[in-house]
Amino acid sequence: MDLGLKDRVYVVTGATRGLGNAAARELVADGAKVVITGRDEKRVADAAAELGANAVGVAADNADPASAGHLIAAAREHFGSFDGVLISVGGPAPGLLADNTDEQWQAAFESVFLGAVRLARAAAAELGEGGVIGFVLSGSVHEPIPGLTISNGLRPGLAGFAKSLADELGPRGIRVIGLLPSRIDTDRVRELDALSADPEAARAANEANIPLRRYGTPDEFGRTAAFLLSPAASYLTGIMLPVDGGARHGF
Repeated sequence: MDLGLKDRVYVVTGATRGLGNAAARELVADGAKVVITGRDEKRVADAAAELGANAVGVAADNADPASAGHLIAAAREHFGSFDGVLISVGGPAPGLLADNTDEQWQAAFESVFLGAVRLARAAAAELGEGGVIGFVLSGSVHEPIPGLTISNGLRPGLAGFAKSLADELGPRGIRVIGLLPSRIDTDRVRELDALSADPEAARAANEANIPLRRYGTPDEFGRTAAFLLSPAASYLTGIMLPVDGGARHGF
């Protein structure tokens, strides 16, 4: 199936590793060009080099108000156009209500929530018909995840923002989509499992609650993201798609 990604240009944030990197890899593999971001300049450069000539790395922090415009300008400068963005950011600090400080809440809000809003707003101003804005969210949009209080507080609000944006931008032919990963086998998920006294038992218990009885792979997530961002998904907007092996049991 031809996804229609050849020579389309996307900005993918948080793409030096994990889910953002998996999405960027699949986009490039199908012929797209990407500007990838991360906060560490060397890691960004290394990740872009691994992706090849159709990738450019730009060190940027989602919490920086100047990042949004800078990244879209980089896409136009390096590749001559801008067709969409996938907004991904590392998860906020874990913890229960009593564990998380005001500073952790504020930092997460600036990066996870407001940074995403700024980038989506900048993208909406630059995109034309056929453009797409994607958000990497979490299964916590539907069901809180124990021990991730900050994420549980912010992700559902960002999903609501994305749904509103889909209504607003639809008449202009711009799509807005959300991906809701659950247990994908990334460094982040392994770090969360490691918070348990017995990480292997924690993973086994989590897998037992997934109908497919395993964690997803980054490649599986990346292929889903590439499809949703592609012209092949041209009639999909406003959706929040679980990528979770069936872990969400509700409709």
